[in-house]
Amino acid sequence: MTPTRRRLLGTGLIGAGAAALSACGTATGTGSDGPRLLHAADVHPADYPTVTAVKWMGEELGRLTDGRLGIRSFPSGQLGNEDDSIGLARFQAIDICRVAAAALNNAFPETSLLCLPYVFRSVEHMRAVVDGDIGTQLLNVFEGRGLVGLAYYDAAPRSVYNVRRPVYEPADMKGLKIRAPQSDIFLDTVRAMGANPTPLTFGAVFSSLQTHLIDGAENNWPSYQSSRQFEVARYWSDTRHLYSPDALLISKASMDALTPADRDLVRDVARRSVPLMRAEWDKREADARAAVIAAGTQVNEVDLAAFARAVEPVNSKYTAGAGLKPLYEQITAAA
Repeated sequence: MTPTRRRLLGTGLIGAGAAALSACGTATGTGSDGPRLLHAADVHPADYPTVTAVKWMGEELGRLTDGRLGIRSFPSGQLGNEDDSIGLARFQAIDICRVAAAALNNAFPETSLLCLPYVFRSVEHMRAVVDGDIGTQLLNVFEGRGLVGLAYYDAAPRSVYNVRRPVYEPADMKGLKIRAPQSDIFLDTVRAMGANPTPLTFGAVFSSLQTHLIDGAENNWPSYQSSRQFEVARYWSDTRHLYSPDALLISKASMDALTPADRDLVRDVARRSVPLMRAEWDKREADARAAVIAAGTQVNEVDLAAFARAVEPVNSKYTAGAGLKPLYEQITAAA
């Protein structure tokens, strides 16, 4: 066990998952003559598209290396929340993490471009951008702080849902306490839409809805369904305000520990996992939507133009610095 990893485990950063991770040996290996296992963390359940895509990566690495390389996944937040996962990967306590782009905005301002409200007009627009030169640029921003970008996965569109009433226009958001990820840009977006933003981790949302600590949240169909939040927040308003993707990252130290050929292999397998994840995502999204509607969720359309106008100041704020305006214009032009 590396000193850094021992220190992180000692501080309880990964809580109940520490024992499970310790039992697997050191990161980037089993500590034996067995296969070299990369440890991967995700807050989503084992059957979620991002988790199954990383599982496929492990199987593909095993196939291509005759079992020499593989991945062991820790889904369902076993190793903590997304902020925990980022820190653990940076210090090689784990190897791979899948996190929402929003979790990266404060540390990596360039990723804010992926989380601006209504910057993407459709799933197809988002995919074209992250698959192209802009996506490559935005994968290369992590290496200066201990991470390497491998791929972007789908996680959108995101809409608003709540326990109180249908939302048709920004005025209907007034007085609602809406959970947002712990990202400045998400908090500003919810505020601009007319609600009171409340930063909470994903795992805290269900109980907070039950106890009325919050009135609602915003997320995608699969997360709304898999977290069972639809059981308490039955009003879904199709704002589609964000098409922000997820990022698949690997510890730079873990990557550097691999041979050049294995580094290329990991990158290639990650890239090839994207269409598999997307196919799973499209099916999961449709199934989740149908399931929650069958369970009683009330879905309504909204005045998209009114919401887009309401959040224009957010886009202006976050593209004013760090030289982001040209990239922002390229993204919107790609629509």
